[in-house]
Amino acid sequence: MRTARFLILLLAAAVAAAGCALRPPGPVAVAVAAPPPAPGIDNVIYGPAGPPLVPVAAAPPPGAVAVPAPMAYAPFVDEGAYTLDAGDRLRIVVFGQEGLTNSYAVDASGHIAMPLIGSVLARGATTEELSRRIADKLRQGYIREPHVAVEIEAYRPFFILGEVTQPGQYPYVANMTVETAVAIAGGFAPRAFRRTVIVTRFVNGEQLRMTVPVNCPVRPGDTVNVQERWF
Repeated sequence: MRTARFLILLLAAAVAAAGCALRPPGPVAVAVAAPPPAPGIDNVIYGPAGPPLVPVAAAPPPGAVAVPAPMAYAPFVDEGAYTLDAGDRLRIVVFGQEGLTNSYAVDASGHIAMPLIGSVLARGATTEELSRRIADKLRQGYIREPHVAVEIEAYRPFFILGEVTQPGQYPYVANMTVETAVAIAGGFAPRAFRRTVIVTRFVNGEQLRMTVPVNCPVRPGDTVNVQERWF
């Protein structure tokens, strides 16, 4: 009897051991390597050893107009001494000669007409250069030692066209900028582009046409063209 009970217990232990062997194992921690980081744009373009990227300025939004840098329109700002042209009115004083001292206008050909010496070229000359030209002519058989002074009595007008309230020709005002020129012409029209304008100017006998900001100086004889905006 004891032998049978012993066999039954032995058989039950064997069955329990077999069940433990067949039971599925618990979760096992497995180390998984993290995926490599995505290659940077410099690696894509240049390869792993490529040079670093240099940041660049963002492109302007569609429809935007870049304002020129000051150096871009330097000839329109630092032109040097003022040179005379048609439309300028001058006060010429010849000391001791009341008959020659008077106001003279520079005509369309760029000359002034004076008694005794006749026509004198003024276009492209400064006031000092013109005074020397007049003195040289007076010295040729008229006055032994002439002393001549030339000053600008009235500057030639400027012109403003395009998207302003009253386009046309206006007298020049000292220290004028594009903004003051627009104000003289009644202000911007509703469709005007207000950041830059196109200015046409003669510099050293050559006609220059350039896009400039509204704080750019205006000189006598300039033509200011205010453009229409597209939106």
